Amino acid sequence: MSKNIYEKLALYLDNLPSGFPRSENGVEMRILKRLYTPEEAGLAVHLSLIEENARVVARRAKLPLEKTRQILRNMEKKGLVFVFHKDEEEPMYQAVGYVIGIYEFQLNRLDADNVKDFEEYLTTYFDPEIWKKTPQLRTIPVGESINVRRDVMVYERAEEIVRSKKKIAVAPCICRREKKLLGEGCGRLEEGCLVFENAAAYYIYNGMAREIDCAEALDILRQANESGLVLQPGNSANPSSICTCCGCCCGVLLSFKRHPEPASIVASPYCVSLDPHACTGCGICESRCQMDAIQVDGAVALIDGKRCIGCGLCVSTCPSDALRLQRKPVSGQPHVPKNNADAYIRLGRARGKLSYRELAGMLVKSKIDRLLTKTGAD
Repeated sequence: MSKNIYEKLALYLDNLPSGFPRSENGVEMRILKRLYTPEEAGLAVHLSLIEENARVVARRAKLPLEKTRQILRNMEKKGLVFVFHKDEEEPMYQAVGYVIGIYEFQLNRLDADNVKDFEEYLTTYFDPEIWKKTPQLRTIPVGESINVRRDVMVYERAEEIVRSKKKIAVAPCICRREKKLLGEGCGRLEEGCLVFENAAAYYIYNGMAREIDCAEALDILRQANESGLVLQPGNSANPSSICTCCGCCCGVLLSFKRHPEPASIVASPYCVSLDPHACTGCGICESRCQMDAIQVDGAVALIDGKRCIGCGLCVSTCPSDALRLQRKPVSGQPHVPKNNADAYIRLGRARGKLSYRELAGMLVKSKIDRLLTKTGAD
């Protein structure tokens, strides 16, 4: 029975927009058995991408209400479900994918074994072609690397994203925390991932982050630039997070780095250009680049445009002002979804897992289940 429910859960997670592909060695099944009890796995497959209260989930799973509430509370503590806590209302529960989602919610539950499983699974999980079509994160320049000009969108400026948020929290970077557990950490800023609004409330409620004000968030962005960290918000114009990432620990950047042409898969509107006459060959840019896109040959830096992801870390500290970020041609500009829902729909469609018709059906089913729950009908 328990074996069958884990197989069912793996299929269920793979049918979510972000996916859960099968591996050759079955490491993903080890991951599920570490994360979920059979009881939790059995309930998880009845969650929806539409937020619903415990009564609706209990009815769909054919479980007693109090039992369902208990399991859902345990799943929230374990980071296996996303929960909206709205004042005095009942909590609302929503299915969440493995990455970005469940794995990131394991901040306080990491150990060497589940980190090793994740590292092993990452090469199966990350599909460069899917990422290229519908990335879950995008890269934006550090603020010091771009001038405020007409062609710089608000959603491309980290400081403006932060200033637009009403609720902000900061969480430890799970990637640097996991590498530290393995004895491979780089020592860069650990408490550096910014989360906003509902995501911030979820992180704070479950002890994964602390609430901060706008001034502290802006200071974290400043520290990120000083430490040489790439800014990666969620791939929407209204992101729920900004990650501060390094090329030695971040799963996404490491996957980019293994690719022969990171520039071809990254969602970034910029690339760097060099004025060779101004370059002094100091080497600062080479040490700052997270993609090995810059090498200093003699007295001048050489840029590999196929590896540049447009993060601006080289520009912000160039002492001779020889580097500039320039906007890519229109054909190379990544589409930025308007919100997280739009981003998830596009991701699901790219994987052939979530059509608009299926989403509409999900909405209708959720409304019917809510109505039947209220009326007490079978």
